[in-house]
Amino acid sequence: MNPYFAEFLGTLVLILMGDGVCACTSLEKSKGKGAGWVVVTLAWGLAVMCGVFVAGPYSGAHLNPAVSIGLAIAGSFAWSSVPGYIIAQMLGGFCGAALVWAFYKDNYDATEDPDTKLGTFCTMPCINGHKIRNTFCEAVGTWVLVFSILMFSAQGNEALAGLGPLPVTMLIMAIGMSLGGVTGYAINPARDLAPRIAHAILPMKSTKRESGWGYSWVPVAGPIIGAALAAATFLLVF
Repeated sequence: MNPYFAEFLGTLVLILMGDGVCACTSLEKSKGKGAGWVVVTLAWGLAVMCGVFVAGPYSGAHLNPAVSIGLAIAGSFAWSSVPGYIIAQMLGGFCGAALVWAFYKDNYDATEDPDTKLGTFCTMPCINGHKIRNTFCEAVGTWVLVFSILMFSAQGNEALAGLGPLPVTMLIMAIGMSLGGVTGYAINPARDLAPRIAHAILPMKSTKRESGWGYSWVPVAGPIIGAALAAATFLLVF
């Protein structure tokens, strides 16, 4: 499989399953409504696992522009492939979000709260007005993600390779449970910006708010900063 197409498909599956659990647990008349944060974080970890199964053998399953940039800074990935990977990831994120909308269309129609609808597509902070702190939180979460991924290949961690996507699955769950309460832990521009664009474009039968564009730069800038710092930390250590 072409690695760019693999990134597209893997990110599509990631967002379909990840945004899918957000829709399942929050939209009206869904059988999963109110299931809570533990279900959301577990499902997002498993969503990453599904995406890695799809794309891993062919592209390395970055599924995240911040990961691609961080690996390139660390010298583990070719800079020439970064633009193509990011385009594929963004397209996959958009299509995955559109599939969630089509899947839960009746539930979107039954939901009146526009903030709830937006929250099934992208992240928003728990407390408004603290964008610098939110950026810091996204950077820290992404630093943990990218630095841990880089450390998976470090000497002494070779056994992790035999576990397939399980380590990164557990890593995503841990980040969500520990560091996700402030911003919703986007830690991935393709997970946030691409579905946010889908929210802006897709029609809603009842109430719909604007797509939170004033905040949209935070889950893009924060992860890229965190990935760059993770790569710099890795290079400093090794």
